[in-house]
Amino acid sequence: MTTPPTPPTPPTPTAPTPVPAPDPEMRGVRLVVVLLALTVVSGLIDAVSYLGLGRVFTANMTGNVVVLGFAAAGAPGFSVPHTATSLACFLLGAAAGGRLAAHCREGSRRTWTRVTLAAEALLVAASAAIAFAWPGRPGTLYALIALTAFAMGLRNATVRKLGVPDLTTTVLTMTLTGLASESRMGDASGHRAPRRTAAVLAMIAGAWLGAWLVLHHGLGIPLLIAAAASAVLAAVASGRE
Repeated sequence: MTTPPTPPTPPTPTAPTPVPAPDPEMRGVRLVVVLLALTVVSGLIDAVSYLGLGRVFTANMTGNVVVLGFAAAGAPGFSVPHTATSLACFLLGAAAGGRLAAHCREGSRRTWTRVTLAAEALLVAASAAIAFAWPGRPGTLYALIALTAFAMGLRNATVRKLGVPDLTTTVLTMTLTGLASESRMGDASGHRAPRRTAAVLAMIAGAWLGAWLVLHHGLGIPLLIAAAASAVLAAVASGRE
C-alpha cells in the first residue's frame, strides 16, 4: 500500500524589516559649515566693537585682555571701563552658556545649538535696535558692548562644548599654529588644512565686511546683518559635524 505524499509546509511569513526612523540630528546644515559662518559673524562683531565702540573687542577675548593691559598702562585711545565691561559681560555669557550646556547635555545636540544661536540672534538684534534708535549717546556704547559681549560668551561656551576641531569661531591662534606646524614645511601630518584655511578666510571676510560697513554706514547695519545671520543659522543648524 502506497503512503500518500506529505503536503508541502506553507512558508512562514516573515515580518517586514523595520525602516529606521530618520535621525533628527542629521537634518539641516552641518556644524562645520555653521561654525564657519559664525566665524564670519565674529569678524563683523569685532569690527563693530573695535572700530565703533572705542577700541574694545567683544568677540576676541585674547585681544581684549591685551587691550586691557594697554588701557591700564594709559595708552591713548583705550578705556579700562569699556574693556572691563566687555570682559565681564563675556564671562557672564559664558557662564550662561555653560549652564545651558549642563541642562541640555543629555538632549538633542541640534536643539541645544539652535537655542544658543537663537539667543545670540536676539541679543545682537537688540544691540542693532539700540544703535539705530540712540546713536552717539554715552549709554548706547555700554549697552552695545554689554549685549554683544554677552552674546559672544554664550556662543563660545556652546562651541567649546561642541568640540568641533579647529573651529572656535572667535580665536585663530591655534588654528594658524596647526596650519603651519602640520604643513609640508612642518611635520606634514596635517589633514584639516582646508578647514583651517577656511576659518582664517572667514574671519578676514567678516572683519573686512564689518569694517567697510562701520566706516560707511555706522554701527546699526553690520549688527543687523550679524543678527540676521545668527537667526538663519539657528534655523538651519544640524547636530552633525
